[in-house]
Amino acid sequence: MTTVYLVRHAKSIGNTERIFQGRSNLGLSAEGRAQLPQLAERFRNIPLEAVYSSPLQRAVQTAEAVSHYHHLPIQTEEDLSEIYAGEWELKRFSDLPILYPEHWRLWCEEEAHFCAPSGESIVQVHNRISSAIDRIAAQNDGKTIAVVSHGCALRCYLCHALGLPLERIEEIPLSQNTAVSRVIYDGCKIQVDYYDDLSHLEPKINQEVSV
Repeated sequence: MTTVYLVRHAKSIGNTERIFQGRSNLGLSAEGRAQLPQLAERFRNIPLEAVYSSPLQRAVQTAEAVSHYHHLPIQTEEDLSEIYAGEWELKRFSDLPILYPEHWRLWCEEEAHFCAPSGESIVQVHNRISSAIDRIAAQNDGKTIAVVSHGCALRCYLCHALGLPLERIEEIPLSQNTAVSRVIYDGCKIQVDYYDDLSHLEPKINQEVSV
């Protein structure tokens, strides 16, 4: 069996400023940096043998905290990146329903059919991250590993791991910053032990969900 801990990156500048960051390479906010020591403590006694991350700065910074007590190299994988949002990149969330009303409706109500203007579709994100994590798990058969990624991307993967059709993706909450999920690969089967766990964070650290 292979145990995979999935981690959404800590709070970023884009999350704080309510900007759709997508593939834009923004780093962590002050609040996000404050979350890192607590995340490191969460993983202190978990016997990690490898740490993988999206190459985006906010994910790598988070992966370094996950690996803090293990001193493992961060192995970056492009396919763990967030959705490429095309024209939505770096737009404020408050502007999106005005500038792109139909795309915004799909994002909010029929996410499985969403495609970012001049960008990537949810179907494409689902296919690439599911294939990437399945492959990483297979390469680490019998090990315990961590994978750091992003809100939309991890939501797509959890849809795959839970065996849900993509049309039911809205049933899966968007993971909050530094939320931890655990999945077990046992041969061809995937078991989701838990997802979106924030028990490592102090209550004073507020969590706002945004991509």
